[in-house]
Amino acid sequence: MENQLRSSSKSNAISSSSLSSGNHRSRYYSLGHNDNISLTSPSNNCTGASASATTPNTLCMLVNGRRIQQRYKLLTDGVVQVCRVPHAKNIIEKIRFSRFLRRWEDHHINLEHSEITSITNENYMDRSIAYSAIEDISVWSKSKVIDSDCRFCIRIVTNDCIYFFQVNTLHLRDQWFYSIQWKRNKLKFERILRSANRPEVLLKEMMNMIDFAMTTPIEDVEVHHFPLEIISEILQQQEFNLPRFVHENVIVALAPLLEKNYPSPEICDFFSRHCRDSPRSQIVIEMFTPVVQRILKHNTDFGKYPRMRIFVQEYLLALNSQNDGLRVVQDFIKRIHGPTMICPFPRVLSNFVSVCLAAIYNFFDDRKNFRFEDKESCRAYEEEAESQLVCYTKMLQTMSTFDDWRPHLGLLLQSVPFPDEALTHDRFIEIFKNVVKNFVEDTRCEVHQTVLGIREGKEGWFEMFCLGSIACDDDGEMFSLMLSKLISCCCRKKRFLLSINKLLPALMLLALRESQSSLDTLCAMLDLDAVENRDNKLQLISTLQSTPTGLKMYAKVCERQIALRELQQKGGPRKLTLPSRIPNTV
Repeated sequence: MENQLRSSSKSNAISSSSLSSGNHRSRYYSLGHNDNISLTSPSNNCTGASASATTPNTLCMLVNGRRIQQRYKLLTDGVVQVCRVPHAKNIIEKIRFSRFLRRWEDHHINLEHSEITSITNENYMDRSIAYSAIEDISVWSKSKVIDSDCRFCIRIVTNDCIYFFQVNTLHLRDQWFYSIQWKRNKLKFERILRSANRPEVLLKEMMNMIDFAMTTPIEDVEVHHFPLEIISEILQQQEFNLPRFVHENVIVALAPLLEKNYPSPEICDFFSRHCRDSPRSQIVIEMFTPVVQRILKHNTDFGKYPRMRIFVQEYLLALNSQNDGLRVVQDFIKRIHGPTMICPFPRVLSNFVSVCLAAIYNFFDDRKNFRFEDKESCRAYEEEAESQLVCYTKMLQTMSTFDDWRPHLGLLLQSVPFPDEALTHDRFIEIFKNVVKNFVEDTRCEVHQTVLGIREGKEGWFEMFCLGSIACDDDGEMFSLMLSKLISCCCRKKRFLLSINKLLPALMLLALRESQSSLDTLCAMLDLDAVENRDNKLQLISTLQSTPTGLKMYAKVCERQIALRELQQKGGPRKLTLPSRIPNTV
């Protein structure tokens, strides 16, 4: 049994591979199916993996026909055995430093930002190992190390000496190896990118860094955040100096990183600028769509990330600039919602509404600040700005067509979150009336009641569209539609009727035009004694008697009141009371 274990461990022995001093910057290590560490270029990693699972240059292994990549957690500190050997200059030193005379020391080492240090700083680790001083790092076969049964070793070559780090398991050995490789390459890319001036060099190193981050076996937040941070810094410094082809290639290169990470504020600015400068670019559709979908599905607060919200706004405007742009935007919303009756992403609606409200508010705020001397420039600006307003308002209309979104959308818009300029803007009101209409026509009381004020004393859409109010542009048609739904469903109550006494002049004017909903409301106010004072009651009766339909309805009201009085004179009820709530235990 012991011989079998030894033979199996020998089959997994690690052969050392050296980095050439001239090419170590552009080459990485990959782990083969037989645990061999071999030197490969970044561009060949994926090719080797897809070509064959048995080639030594692949990071994957076949398990039940599927390629599985071994992953490791990033190590920043731990205990290893260390041996330091100076470079042998002659045969005597070579014998002196042979493996038979080596000794091992236990050290708690730390992988710092730019160097490897030890907590004790003595003996073999009396000085730190700078990543920039490392000429070669490789795994070292345990058969070459004396007294190392079931131990695994890493060799680090510097210009002064050679370090050996020894651990107990193969997995831990590989974990230390890839962690040191990550720290070393991280520092290398950081220095190169910050010093690069030529766009071609900058782009090449960015792509190498992203490729390395995506192919390294290390699994850690830092692995994906570092490339985003350093690229954000470079873009902030050199965005306006980079040619367009670099912009597009950077966007393509960033796409894999953004599949699981949010773009930084600087990258959001970079993406927003591309949407503004090249709205019809194919990159907007192909590369930005997955990023925007992730933001809309998972973002929790645009207040903390305003530049992310601006990026989403610019992306939507870029969609709107396509051929038949409004339909493209509408299809995007439908695709985000999904084909099911209920959207599986509860944050999507709130994020959409936040984007639309902020954009509409900015539209009317910017109009106050722009001044044009040239009428042509003014007209061009108005046309472009109005197309943006139409885009965002149409988005609200599209959202209101989904049954599962309508209750929450009604609550979000119940407080009338628009400036007064929007409520007097003809094009905005023309479109937004369709949103309110969808609320009113919904059979659920929780939905059509959202046209009322959010609290007592606060005006809602019902008051906004009242005849003569700020948003009314249709002689009370929308107001009559809302009133009809409310009175016929859930608002035929004295409390509601008392609250709309302030709208009595508009109700009586519409009743004179024989609006059925207004006539029904006035009759209900008489039935429930919901008129505040006698003068108003006399005016109300006079209004009903002024039209044939109103006269008939008023006659029926009188008949009902006479019948009620006769019933009360015979000892009938004068007051309706409900029984007190009785506990179930009684």
